[in-house]
Amino acid sequence: MGVPARTPGAIQTSERAENTARRLRRDVTHAERELWKQIRRLEGFHFRRQAPIGPYIVDFVCHSRRLIVEVDGGIHTLDAVAARDAEREAWLVGRGYRVLRLANAQATNEAAVEAILAAAALAPPPPTPPRKGE
Repeated sequence: MGVPARTPGAIQTSERAENTARRLRRDVTHAERELWKQIRRLEGFHFRRQAPIGPYIVDFVCHSRRLIVEVDGGIHTLDAVAARDAEREAWLVGRGYRVLRLANAQATNEAAVEAILAAAALAPPPPTPPRKGE
């Protein structure tokens, strides 16, 4: 059938990322499940969970506010994982998103929702123009 048309400026994902995101939505962690219950009740913000963005899958994203919420377990304190997280965050920020990181323990209390609302209330940053060839 050919290659689907690309939308200029859109962040493309792959079929593999879509399948992985589906699996992650099924195999959700306790902290993500509890936070999702709260995020779904927020009025005026539409969040998606386990959403592919480019080569990455983010825990929660509100595209209209250019806000990503990541729930990090203890493994994210390891140097190698923290380095990958920094690279991933730089890539996402480079495309106009803000990233809010919450530890598992933070994600299960009301302060998490307050932090998300505070971050979402900020004016969205201007979208970064696509790089040549993207």
